Formats: sequence, C-alpha cells, structure tokens
Amino acid sequence: MLQISTMRAAAMAAVSAFALATAVPAKAQSLTMAVGAQVTSLDPHYHALSPNYAVATMIFDALTSFDSEARLEPGLAESWKPVGETVWEFKLRAGVKFHNGNPFTAEDVAFTIARVPAVVNSPSSYAIYTRAIERVEVVDPLTVRFHTRAPYPLLPTDLAQVAILDRETHEGASTDDFNSGKVAIGTGPFRYQSFRSGDRLELVRNDAYWGDKPHWQQVHYRILPNDATRTAALLAGDVDFIDQVPTSDLTSLRRSDRVRIAEKDGLRIIFLALDHQHPQGSPLITGNDGKPLARNPLHDLRVRRALSIAIDRPAIASRVMEGTAQPSGQFLPPTSFGAIPDLGAPRTDADAAKKLLAEAGYPDGFRITLNGPNDRYMNDARIIQAVGQMWTRIGVRTNVDAQPWTTFIGRAGKQELSAFLVGWGISSGEASNPLRSLIASYDRDKGFGTSNRGRYSNPAIDAKLELALRELDDAKREALLREATKMAMDDIAIIPIHIQKNVWAMRPTLVHDSRADELTRAQDVRPAPTR
Repeated sequence: MLQISTMRAAAMAAVSAFALATAVPAKAQSLTMAVGAQVTSLDPHYHALSPNYAVATMIFDALTSFDSEARLEPGLAESWKPVGETVWEFKLRAGVKFHNGNPFTAEDVAFTIARVPAVVNSPSSYAIYTRAIERVEVVDPLTVRFHTRAPYPLLPTDLAQVAILDRETHEGASTDDFNSGKVAIGTGPFRYQSFRSGDRLELVRNDAYWGDKPHWQQVHYRILPNDATRTAALLAGDVDFIDQVPTSDLTSLRRSDRVRIAEKDGLRIIFLALDHQHPQGSPLITGNDGKPLARNPLHDLRVRRALSIAIDRPAIASRVMEGTAQPSGQFLPPTSFGAIPDLGAPRTDADAAKKLLAEAGYPDGFRITLNGPNDRYMNDARIIQAVGQMWTRIGVRTNVDAQPWTTFIGRAGKQELSAFLVGWGISSGEASNPLRSLIASYDRDKGFGTSNRGRYSNPAIDAKLELALRELDDAKREALLREATKMAMDDIAIIPIHIQKNVWAMRPTLVHDSRADELTRAQDVRPAPTR
C-alpha cells in the first residue's frame, strides 16, 4: 500500500493528455482569473495559507501532491516506501529541470528540508511538515532517504505541502527575493513573469514541464477581494474565471447562460478561536460597566460551551451562507479519516447557554469584541455579525470588528484578540492536520500549534496526538485521532461553525477540475470540449 507505482500515474497522465489534445485547439491561449483572497508571499515556505499554497503549486512542485479529491499521488517523487521503522526511501523523477535549466536532484531535496524551519518571521510556518525528519540521506542523485525521529506514517502526506527548491539558486535567498521575482523559480507548470502585491501575478507556461502541459500560454492571476467587483468583472468579460463566488449572486448566476458554475464539497472549517493565553483578563473583554475583568471568562469551560450553543449554525448555513455550507461540530466532514462519524453540530439552546453563564459567575454576562476578516472567507464579516447578535441575546454583549485580512491576521498572530473568526483548509483530508496546527500546544521546536493563535494547550491531547503520529497501523491511528478530536471538541478548544462548499464561476466555454481543498489554479482550468 505504501509503495506508489508509477504505472497507474503514467496511464492516467496519458489518458488526460489524449483527452485534452482532442478537446481543445492547439493554439496557445491566455486565461484571466480573479481570486478573492490575498496572496501574501511567493516564498513557498513563508506563510502556510491556502492562497499562497495555490500559487506555489503553479510555480513549484513537491515530492508528492494531492488530486482533486485530496488523495495522495506522485509528484517529483515517482515512488516511496518505508525501508526501516524510521526510514522512508523516495525515488525521484528523472529528467526534471528547474525553470532556469538546473537539473532537479536529491541534493535539492536535502537543501529544501533544511531551509523550511529556517525561514525568518514566518506567521504560520511550514516547519510542521518537516519536524519529523531527523536527517536527510542522499543515496544517489535520484534517491533520497528520510530518517525520522520515530515511526512516522504521515511523511509522504506532509511532504505534499513542501515545495522543492533549487539548492544552487535558492541558497541564501530571502523571502523578499521571492516576492521580487528574483528567485521565484521552481519546476512547476508555470513560470513567474511579474507580481504586484495585492494586485496581480503574471505567469507563462513552462513548456519544459515534466508533467501534463497546461493549456494556457499566459495566465493573468488578479486579486480582487471585493465580491461584487469579482462578479462584475466576470459578467463584463474582464476576467474568465472567479473563485469565492458571492452567495448572494449564486441564484442569478446559475440561471445565466453566460456563466458556468462549478461546486465541490470542501475541506475548510470556519471556526471561532478563543483567547486561552491570558488567565487574568482577556484583551477585549470587560464587565458590563466597561472595566476590565480580573479573570478571563473564556478560561471557564461553561462559558465556552455557552458561547458555542448560543450559535444557531443551521441559520448561518441557510441564511448567511445561502446553502453553501454544512453546520459542523468538528474539523472535517464525518466520513473523513479521523473524523467522528456521529458527531454533529451542537444543538442551539439559548436558555441553556444563559444558565451556563450564570453557573460560571456571569448571570448578567459581560462585554466582548468579536474580530474577523472582511475580505478572506465567504461572507466572513456577515458571519461574525450574525454570531455577535446571537451572543448578545444570551447576555454577552458583543461588539463586532471586521478588518482587512492583512491587518486582522497580524493582530491575531500577536494574541491581541479575545475571540475571532478564522478558517483552516485541510488539504490532506484527515484529522491530524488541524490537530497539529490548530489545537496542539504551541511548540516551535516540534512545529506544533503553528496556527494556534488562541494558544490553547491541553497536554492530554498533545500526548494522544503524539501517539497517533507514530502509529503505523491505519485503524489504530484513526482511533487515536478520533479520541484527540473528541477531547478537543468536548473542551471547546475552538468553536466550529461550518464547513464551506467551494464554488467557482467561469465563462461557459471553460471547464474546471474542482478541488476539495479549494485551491484555485490555472492548470485545473481548460476549454470545454467542442461538440
């Protein structure tokens, strides 16, 4: 099971290439895409953020990758297998070249693994995906062995997140060097042309690409955070393709013969993070008189539970998200690996919430500011407005503060907030990913808790997760992940709200290989077959 054969991948690639060749004209074309989320860096190891990862997979490749259903498949590695309890061997693809013509070898892999944890000022490090590796052994130019500190079954999955760099080109390169385009050089299907932060990225096809050649000779990747602007640009013909389709526009767009809609059940959980770090009062919580409280109410499980059951998740899914979300009480859909099959969204109960607050010593509630972005997730500002109203009804008077993503995430990363809305895309489709990133106690050396901005910490969950990450038996590992997930949900480590459905819109002359991980990439778009 662990050895991946290249024969199936080659056969699929041949079928895909034949279908593409027969479906579209040979003439090169350009594609203009508009995305709703900011791309914060072109350094593929700087900021673990879905928009950055989407761009990285257009310019760079990893040893492994995920298909549109979040299943693992070969990338720059043709195959992999364990050759010892703590040793994985990867066979690399021959003949691959970086955009500058340098050959790809095992030395580049070793260099990349060493670089990832050394990237400075990373707001959400990729080191979580390399921490299990104790050392890298270069066996020959096309064979590399990873020695892990303990048995580690998830290494092939983790390495799908790690873009491989060229040792010669990238040694000593800074994040600024990537953003300027100086070293935005990978082995991916597109080559860098230009980048204006907050505006657009220009790419050209890599005609020497080792895999399936994308159809598009030129890609204009525009960043348009405003929902109305993206829809208007598509209808006006200024762009060919948009993501994060506004829910308010879906009904009319579905009726339009000028637009094709693509949808996919997603793997992004939208949730509320809470301040677990400050026991003697939280930054944005006061009494009803406006004076700071001596202790942080969020440290009381009864308060956290009250805030959770005060939220009417079905109402948010139907009215705010207009059917493009599934209410949730955990990280993943119930059928995912490590998810709890019978754990649904908590039932809304305002009376029980008030009772819990009174038991915790807050019969008259308190005041809190609920923060979130207004340009990152589908209807993000509307979601926190709805939650704020629901909390106010149980006596927790809520001020809602929605800000641009770049401002908001800086404050969240500095632990300046008390309660805030964020999302997490689970590209691997299994529960160890959010447990490590969002719930595990922050530990820079281990690479745990890299996006645990509320600084939740529970040693019992950490221990359970550590066991799961060392367990080679899939059934036993899944049982451990379910136990850790239940512990986190019972303790209200975070407050899950819903799992997003991914929606894209495009010209009717295009088709899209829609992805569960919601990545918006040019290689997944192609002309519709002609009849």
